Amino acid sequence: MPSSTQGNPFRFNDGATYERYMGQWSRLVGEAFLDWLAIGPQKRWLDVGCGNGAFTEMLIERCRPALVHGIDPSEGQLAYARAREALQTAGLSRADAMALPFPADGFDVAVMPLVIFFVPNPAQGVAEMARVVSPGGTVAAYAWDMAGGGFPYHALHTQMRALGVDVPVPTSTEASNMDVMRSLWAQAGLAAVEERSITVRRTFVDFDDYWATVLGAPSVGAKLAVMSPGEIDRLKAQMQAGLSADSTGRITCSARANAIKGQVAASQRARQG
Repeated sequence: MPSSTQGNPFRFNDGATYERYMGQWSRLVGEAFLDWLAIGPQKRWLDVGCGNGAFTEMLIERCRPALVHGIDPSEGQLAYARAREALQTAGLSRADAMALPFPADGFDVAVMPLVIFFVPNPAQGVAEMARVVSPGGTVAAYAWDMAGGGFPYHALHTQMRALGVDVPVPTSTEASNMDVMRSLWAQAGLAAVEERSITVRRTFVDFDDYWATVLGAPSVGAKLAVMSPGEIDRLKAQMQAGLSADSTGRITCSARANAIKGQVAASQRARQG
């Protein structure tokens, strides 16, 4: 999903692993996001950073678009997305969020789900979405509230840092802040800007299910792999103590995302022309 350079620890290449680690979270927040957008059927959609297609599949099912294009820098993720039955008619291609390979006014809606904090130049990414959307169309995004502790695995990262482990952060973490997002939408000349916070919850069967899921994280998986057995045991004990389980052992975690949307104004397009 992230648009990045070689060596970025957040580069997702395994669609199946991503599905377990983040795809399920993406759908949970994506449902609320799409309800909030309230876009009618038969619109032309662009999914910027479509990853393994989890969100793209959902928007097709819920919004009945006229057409959908998704772009992502990872061929591995795109291969997983192309295998989804619901995406057989979608256009899926490898591309950079900061240089979208589409002409102006080609879409009615451009969305960037859980991607903006991976874009090296978020302002350019938002400007590109605004460029390819027709006047009156919608440019929108949602991102985990990184600074506010809204990332789904924030507790794990906190415990790892307490043990002295250098947990990497996305290239443009600040772009997940609502004030920064608001500024980016204003800088792109978008009108009728609205924003909201979305909180979602996900239940894991037990701690083993949770732990197996986080091992697939590109940001910390490699770090966990080189920690000593003693460090791993201490980390797992701290995590188990901090994650409340019900009587059956199930663990429910919450996450919070910041969402924003705005419209491309006709006057803005006239100035660009």
